[in-house]
Amino acid sequence: MQETFAKRMGKVHRSFIREILKVTADPSIISFAGGLPNPECFPSKAIAEAAQRALTNAPVSALQYAPTEGDPELRAWIAERYDQRMGLKLDPDDILITTGSQQCVDMVAKVFLDQGDTVVLERPAYLGAIQSFSVFEPQFRTIPLLEDGPDLDALEALLDEAPAKLFYAVPNFQNPSGLSYSLEKRRAVAELCLRRGLLFVEDDPYGELRFKGEHLPSVYTFAEGQSILMGSFSKIATPGFRLGWIVARGDVRDALIRVKQASDLHTPSLTQRIMVELLQHFDMDAHIAMIRERYGHQRNVMVEAIREHFPEGVTISEPEGGMFLWVTLPQGCSSMQLMDKAVACKVAFVPGKPFYVDPGEGENTLRLNFSNASEEMIREGVARLGKALQEFLQ
Repeated sequence: MQETFAKRMGKVHRSFIREILKVTADPSIISFAGGLPNPECFPSKAIAEAAQRALTNAPVSALQYAPTEGDPELRAWIAERYDQRMGLKLDPDDILITTGSQQCVDMVAKVFLDQGDTVVLERPAYLGAIQSFSVFEPQFRTIPLLEDGPDLDALEALLDEAPAKLFYAVPNFQNPSGLSYSLEKRRAVAELCLRRGLLFVEDDPYGELRFKGEHLPSVYTFAEGQSILMGSFSKIATPGFRLGWIVARGDVRDALIRVKQASDLHTPSLTQRIMVELLQHFDMDAHIAMIRERYGHQRNVMVEAIREHFPEGVTISEPEGGMFLWVTLPQGCSSMQLMDKAVACKVAFVPGKPFYVDPGEGENTLRLNFSNASEEMIREGVARLGKALQEFLQ
């Protein structure tokens, strides 16, 4: 049947991370591969109670078809949250509930991309966005991600060479690098996008997970009218609900609604109503504070273990939030080759190469997830990986 597939399918590959997760099904392997929240942080009891209330108090709205835009109470909570966190004033009508933030990326691509259009990405970039955009056959151009955000001189030079439709980025605790944009860089990115007419697509699934430093405003705050903002409940409540949202105004919002209608009509009513009940009867601020404390501790444990067990010449990022550390091996080392030795030592990670679209980039990098492992697992897993590294580098 493959001869009847659309030509675009030749450019759409399986998720490398999803393939790695098959390897980690072995319970003897300690996995730092998946970008998974800690299941011990899921508010399971509160969700069960919220589900009962949703089905008892509002069974029709929970089980019937619903507006494409999403539950109005849920959109109102999100708008108020942005006001509380960063003073960003939003109209709930400018918020569209989606089936996870991954659907946001797909919808943006449907609205804006024709075959051959240029999409600017960070280097490295979020693998899920690369996969989603690839369906629409754009040209990818990348700019280096520095300690404080993107290399704006490189972005200016890129735009001087050829126009681009959009710049997709993760400014808070980026997946995979863990890096974040400074306040100065956020303002500068917004100014550049406004000046050059470049749409800034801001993916922010990790913004609530800051466990060190101060919360910073979104780039959207400085670039309204030239940006789109995405968010998710996956990291602060549960990924199983597949509840995300997208913030956009005017013609862009209307176009996004149309493509969502064509895709799935609306995000499931039941999960939206359960989330509304959860938010109304559960202390989400205290819950998020608990997640931050736990993840901050897990990150610190991983950093300490790496310093103890990794050989010289291996460097890491030390993020102030999120779920990931980024590891750089000495030049000439291949993390893809290291993967085989690591699995033999019963530990897994994600090699860095799939996070790059440019050939030859990322060979000596890898991503570690610290959120979905106990302190004991982190210490043992890092020790195993350190042993694999020692053997590999020798």
